Amino acid sequence: MSLADNIAAIRRRIAAAAERAGRDPAEITLMAVTKTFPADPIREAHAAGIRVFGENRVQEFAGKAEALRDLADARWHMIGHLQSNKATKAAELFHAIDSVDSLRLAVRLQDAAKAGGRQIEVLIEVNVGGEAAKSGLAPDSPELERMLEAAPSLTHVRIRGLMTVPPFGENPEAARPYFRRLRKIRDAIRARQLSGVEMDVLSMGMSHDFEVAIEEGSTCVRVGTAIFGMRTKL
Repeated sequence: MSLADNIAAIRRRIAAAAERAGRDPAEITLMAVTKTFPADPIREAHAAGIRVFGENRVQEFAGKAEALRDLADARWHMIGHLQSNKATKAAELFHAIDSVDSLRLAVRLQDAAKAGGRQIEVLIEVNVGGEAAKSGLAPDSPELERMLEAAPSLTHVRIRGLMTVPPFGENPEAARPYFRRLRKIRDAIRARQLSGVEMDVLSMGMSHDFEVAIEEGSTCVRVGTAIFGMRTKL
């Protein structure tokens, strides 16, 4: 199958999962995760209709950005862990940072975006599985509350919602409780109607479990392997 065929097949699966959940497939963004892949397959995905792309490393994407600059309608998201000292460069390269896990990082992004005269969208990453090897805030972390309270002062940062990477399981159903928990956290925050906090985005689900994520309310699925095939380790 060609890359375009892969994308078409994934879109059909998204539509089927949305139908099972009584949702509109148009509510769900398909993000192509392009880490480790060069410009040519990214261009091929763009030609097949993908407009939202996810990268894991600032340095890696910096090496591709110039070659992809002409894809004017593409939106680039940072989905990997971002260190505070790389916030300025990330704010230059990306439209959105989907892995914000501290108020300190949010403030650094605010400063960088303000200096550049732009706004940057962010998601708060929540470590729903409590895995020590993964980044993200614990669901009951005081830091999460501090970030929400600080939102009105982050005039150049839009807090759009939440993101998570659940513990991996061979059976996609194993991820369902984690997706459900993130949705409940999002719903509870949204019900508070906090100033500067939108909470309309729920980014969860990858190649092996995105259908379950959609059934549990995901608005953005992050798919790499099912589009591009197995990636080569850097």
